[in-house]
Amino acid sequence: MKVKIINQSKHPLPGYETIHSAGLDLRANINEPVILNTLERALIPTGLFIELPVGYEAQIRPRSGLAVKHGISLVNSPGTIDSDYRGEIKVIVINLSNEPYVINDGERICQMIVAKHERIEWETAGELNETLRGTGGFGHTGTE
Repeated sequence: MKVKIINQSKHPLPGYETIHSAGLDLRANINEPVILNTLERALIPTGLFIELPVGYEAQIRPRSGLAVKHGISLVNSPGTIDSDYRGEIKVIVINLSNEPYVINDGERICQMIVAKHERIEWETAGELNETLRGTGGFGHTGTE
C-alpha cells in the first residue's frame, strides 16, 4: 500500500527495521535535547505529515526497548491518527522511570503501525448472545 508523506524533518523517512517488522520507527525532530524528569511528559514533533487512505488508521505505540531499558512510554497508547488528519505527527512521551531521560534529535521514540478498520452501525438490542465467558471481567479466569 502506498501512503503519501511529507517529510519536513532532518531525518530519513520512517522504515521497517527488519523484513517482518509490523511497525515503522518514528524519530524525534527537535532543535535541542528534551530532558524528561520522572513522571514528566512532553509533546515531541516528528516533522512528518501523512495522508492515509479512508478505512485505515495509523497507531502510535511505545518502543519496547525504550520501555524496558529506560521506562519511556507514551501517554495515549496506542494513539490514533485518522485518515482525515493532515497535521504534523507529534508524540506524547512520558518518563515512568526514577531517572531523568534525555530525548535527542533523531532518536527513535515510537513506532507507527498502519491498520485497516471498520465503521460500525449500532443495532439496539434487549439482550446479547450467551458465551462461556459471559460478563466475566478483568482477571476472572485466574492466573494459571
